[in-house]
Amino acid sequence: MNSIFKGLGIALVTPFKNDSSVDYDALLSLVDYHIESGVDFLCILGTTAETPCLTREEKQTIKEKIVKHVKGRMPILMGCGGNCTATVVEEIKNTDWTGIDGILSVCPMYNKPSQEGLYQHFRAIAEVSPLPVVLYNVPGRTGVNLTADTTLRLAHDFKNIVAIKEASGKIDQIREILEKRPEGFDVLSGDDSLTLQVMMAGGVGIISVVGNAIPREFGRMVHLMQEGRMAEAKIINDELFEFYSLMFIDGNPSGVKSALNVLGKAENKLRLPLVPVTERTGKRIAEILKDITI
Repeated sequence: MNSIFKGLGIALVTPFKNDSSVDYDALLSLVDYHIESGVDFLCILGTTAETPCLTREEKQTIKEKIVKHVKGRMPILMGCGGNCTATVVEEIKNTDWTGIDGILSVCPMYNKPSQEGLYQHFRAIAEVSPLPVVLYNVPGRTGVNLTADTTLRLAHDFKNIVAIKEASGKIDQIREILEKRPEGFDVLSGDDSLTLQVMMAGGVGIISVVGNAIPREFGRMVHLMQEGRMAEAKIINDELFEFYSLMFIDGNPSGVKSALNVLGKAENKLRLPLVPVTERTGKRIAEILKDITI
């Protein structure tokens, strides 16, 4: 299998109404916004979607509505992970994957497995997955880092493990993966602020949070990098530097939901334990958006 997840992918938020119910109209409107803005693929039901705070029924409805609405117009990567291997394996076996193009699976969180434990976890997933698998390494959330050695071992041993979303922030580790990876194995940045560096080193794109709000602007930078127009991409990256920070200073997706609210695309509503950004952060987000939105 080869990965089709390249360029700008959006880690799609879950909009909520003021009563905390899922705002499906706003969700599908965001999907249209990204398609019209030239986004390359969607990543649904991941961290930015506040998935831990969604019910099983809500997750199923979100998946079905997005698949029906997209109608094959762009690839869809869907999150499916957890810290009990047997539970993840059963979920993969029992899920209807119609309309989904790949599975994004995060490292097990909280129980902090060894590298061998991580290898065996993803081995079990790869052996039952009917779709290409994208690994997701985000030690800041999971408490464990998937090392370059383990990533490369998995990439070499399982042809359906086609890529990794690398959010470790460890550029040397990312470079090692890029230098030693098997043919066809891709690296996607998991940090908006490191997209330029990862793509300069050979990464194929980004699964982005900020792209929820500014897909055209951020997408232009990513696509310029794909074309080898580094100097032009760097200008955009420099202009967006403060915005990257603001998206995460009070937590994710708090920052990007504030931005979407300023743009009139979603309510500034999250589910506890997440809360909106501070008044100071929200004011600065609004100020910056005046300058960078089209």
